[in-house]
Amino acid sequence: MYRVLLHNDDYTPMEFVVRLLQTVFHHGESMAQQIMLHVHNSGVGVAGVFTHEIAETKVAQTHMLARQNESPLMASMEPEDDPDAES
Repeated sequence: MYRVLLHNDDYTPMEFVVRLLQTVFHHGESMAQQIMLHVHNSGVGVAGVFTHEIAETKVAQTHMLARQNESPLMASMEPEDDPDAES
């Protein structure tokens, strides 16, 4: 399993990140708000945990939607069992 991480930047509106977490990652509004605030305050946060193929797709969808909205938002993925990983 792989974690999909969102990385904070100084340009992407918080509302866009919440919408993205709701549409791409299927979180409810409250959970999306919590994840967005964690990313904002910590610099990085877990959007979800998926199989390798689904994680790759979620990263690609995030980048596509971000670029369509002229946002520099970045996503990455890492193995879930990585002991040095950020959460």
